[in-house]
Amino acid sequence: MNRRRLRLELRRAREAAGQTQTEAAQALEWSLSKIMRIEAGTVSVSVTDVRALIQQYGVTDPKLVAELEEAARGSKGPSWWAPWSDIMTPGFKSYIGYESAAASIRTYHPVIMPGLLQTEDYAAAVLKPLTDDARARRIIELRTARQERTLEGDAPPPWLFFVVDEAALYRQVGGPQVQRNQLQHLVNMAQRPRVSLQVLPLTAGAHYATQTSFVLLGFHDDEDLLYMEHRGDATVRDDFELIVRYQECFEWLRETAYDTEHSIDLITRVREGIDTT
Repeated sequence: MNRRRLRLELRRAREAAGQTQTEAAQALEWSLSKIMRIEAGTVSVSVTDVRALIQQYGVTDPKLVAELEEAARGSKGPSWWAPWSDIMTPGFKSYIGYESAAASIRTYHPVIMPGLLQTEDYAAAVLKPLTDDARARRIIELRTARQERTLEGDAPPPWLFFVVDEAALYRQVGGPQVQRNQLQHLVNMAQRPRVSLQVLPLTAGAHYATQTSFVLLGFHDDEDLLYMEHRGDATVRDDFELIVRYQECFEWLRETAYDTEHSIDLITRVREGIDTT
């Protein structure tokens, strides 16, 4: 979050000063890649570098200067997900940092429940064919921590929009009882404030995301970000044409899916129809 704040504010300051990245780098006798990485939010930034940049850009607002210096100090601290860094891909580390700062999260998965909606037992069943038990437990710990931070964090939680495929309601991941509990969890989640949950009916047919899951992160002061796990945990920020395609796709999914009341009724009927004897 601190790196993102620095990325946005320093880019704005440079553009307000009428300088290109190359001009700023030459004036500071830095490499162009250093400026580019700072504005991409992929590196931490020292207070000394921030002071050099704001002087170069002519930033004089004392409140903004103090906030940027504090963000620079925070950008060097360990991230909350540091205990699980060894089980995370570089792409997912980048994504989860943005997720922590998002104002809205829009998620669709065509096969199973999205990670932020999964119970621990359901997640364990999903992971069982993919990895060993020890690694699966740590992944579930991380997923649970993500859910808690997203739903129960100190800051105002983001708006959450989920479209769940109807097929996922019937697929008994982990067996009948695990699936029943998972479906009840969906009902509970759908009744929370700032959560929208809809079910895409089987009659919807094929669409742009028929074979892929995706997440769109929205921000108050920046463009949307697209995350696609099937592309190697790719976080897409600059391919605006691709992002627009998935924005349009998600709006189509929401328009085609059942509304929340109908979705809850369907989930409840499917749950009650699962035989656990």
